[in-house]
Amino acid sequence: MVLLFVLFVLGALYYFYYFGFFNRTRSALINRIPGPKGLPVIGNLLLGLTPADKIWDVLNNETIKYWPTAKLKLGSYALVGISDVDDVETVLSSQKHIEKGSSYEKLHGWLETGLLTATGDKWRQRRRILTPAFHFNILKKYNEITNENSEKFVQALKQEGDETIQTLSPLCSKYTLNIICESAMGVSLEDVKDEGALKYKKAVHTMGNIVVYRILRPYITDRVMKCMWWLQSLQDRTLATLHQFSNKVLRERKEYHKNTQYKFLKTLNEDVDVDRDEVYSGKKKRLAMLDLLLSAQMDNLIDDRGIQEEVDTFMFEGHDTTGMAMTYAILLLAENEDAQERAREEVTAVLDKSNGNLGAAELQELTYLERCIKESMRLFPPVSIMSRFLREDLQLKEYLIPAETEVFFQLYRIHRDPNLWPEPSKFDPDRFLPELISTRHPYSYIPFSAGPRNCIGQKFALMELKSLIGRLLYNFKLEPIDRTADLKLGLDIILRPMHPVRTKFIRIR
Repeated sequence: MVLLFVLFVLGALYYFYYFGFFNRTRSALINRIPGPKGLPVIGNLLLGLTPADKIWDVLNNETIKYWPTAKLKLGSYALVGISDVDDVETVLSSQKHIEKGSSYEKLHGWLETGLLTATGDKWRQRRRILTPAFHFNILKKYNEITNENSEKFVQALKQEGDETIQTLSPLCSKYTLNIICESAMGVSLEDVKDEGALKYKKAVHTMGNIVVYRILRPYITDRVMKCMWWLQSLQDRTLATLHQFSNKVLRERKEYHKNTQYKFLKTLNEDVDVDRDEVYSGKKKRLAMLDLLLSAQMDNLIDDRGIQEEVDTFMFEGHDTTGMAMTYAILLLAENEDAQERAREEVTAVLDKSNGNLGAAELQELTYLERCIKESMRLFPPVSIMSRFLREDLQLKEYLIPAETEVFFQLYRIHRDPNLWPEPSKFDPDRFLPELISTRHPYSYIPFSAGPRNCIGQKFALMELKSLIGRLLYNFKLEPIDRTADLKLGLDIILRPMHPVRTKFIRIR
């Protein structure tokens, strides 16, 4: 404890010296913004000592108290929370302010500077390479993978009997991880014959805890981490697990292309349907997002390290956020019986008409289910906090934010602003009827971010959720065990419940 205290003081003084407000004008601009009172020199750094099970509530309450703009001073490093939707639009719609906040630097050991964390020309180039992977015609191909996993999901639940109570987060992430591995990487986890997937998911959660721990304690720099051997050791072991799993998936796909003499990559832009069993592995050829990167590598647009960055980024973003979105949607449908029944009637009508097929055309017909999913993501946005780092001064409606400041957006609170959402805590899918959407501020609902750095995979995620939840409702009635009103939320990269949450599945087919 003595060592921790000494490191705390030295780190705080270091930050004060190195990042101090040498410019009095900048300091005065920051001090104009309201926020919780801090101590001399260290500001609000003691916030980092808040117990893990209370930190979400503390930050949530501070956001409400100083709504809509609030500052936190961690040492002399300033963070400004923005909740006014006009101000949010000013930042997120800008082509200038596209640099992620310094908080994302804590992810560099894991994701380095892939699409999530990169900025400038590198981000623009990667975005151009990967955008074709999310073209509508390509998404239709991924839908086959999603359908297969949706059916496996249902069959696994049926094997549990006519009624079963399941813990949702691990159940949902099992299938979203397989979907992203097969869609993005071209490798099914059924071909990975070890416990790597389970270890990987646990490591994702551990890394999230480490990242949040360090964000709230900015004095724990990479240099200080070397002195905190217990934390450094935990991070090193966690990163090794994360990279070991993603490296294995990447090797599997490279091996496939090697065994097919790179035939697929050479004809990547041709819409052909060659069976893999003519050349390798006995499975139908499918385009994977990774193939676009491997093809770009043949044109010298990206190297091995760059591909690894994007593999790690897509495997994390593509499974964890969707898995948590699915968890919250199931919880909300279970406790809102009328909405559940209405969504089931819609799904049943579509599936009965299509003889059980849930292709791209059928998914487009599931308009009410889509509204249910969007409403669940309003109430519980999986990515609940985003940030940007300002390289230039930024004029908001009420405050001038100086350069070298990190601004963040608390989506959980924006999505529950009573000025934007009547009865904000109520689950009401009809909020997303087209005629109501058109009357709302475009930045009042941003679960996939917005502007130039919006989520590249949002259409894929929505398609995946509709397929998984649609088949679930067709085959099971959902009854609540744990309710959303009782959830204890934790501060993490992803918005997670602090404790396991469960739902009862009652077979109806």
